[in-house]
Amino acid sequence: MDMKLFAVVAVLTLVTYAPPSQAKPISLVERCYCRSTVNSVPKSFIRELRFIHTPNCPFQVIAKLKSNKEVCVNPEIRWLQQYLKNVINKGRRHGNWRR
Repeated sequence: MDMKLFAVVAVLTLVTYAPPSQAKPISLVERCYCRSTVNSVPKSFIRELRFIHTPNCPFQVIAKLKSNKEVCVNPEIRWLQQYLKNVINKGRRHGNWRR
């Protein structure tokens, strides 16, 4: 039997026969990327912004800095709020935004 197939069968067997628990299951897919955020990232240090919205996590903003380091930015920062507002308004003006 192929080792990958064996590993999958073994994991499925363990999950199937594991005793039920009151705790919520931890899903690797739905784990929040940002566990903490920074409040002071100068815009000039940022190369790229990514926005992540997952069902069980708050809105997350990941900034890739010019040094290639990634940090989670507090989405409540004033300049970021203004940036998001401008993007939304620009989309509405050009008809790319669905209501």
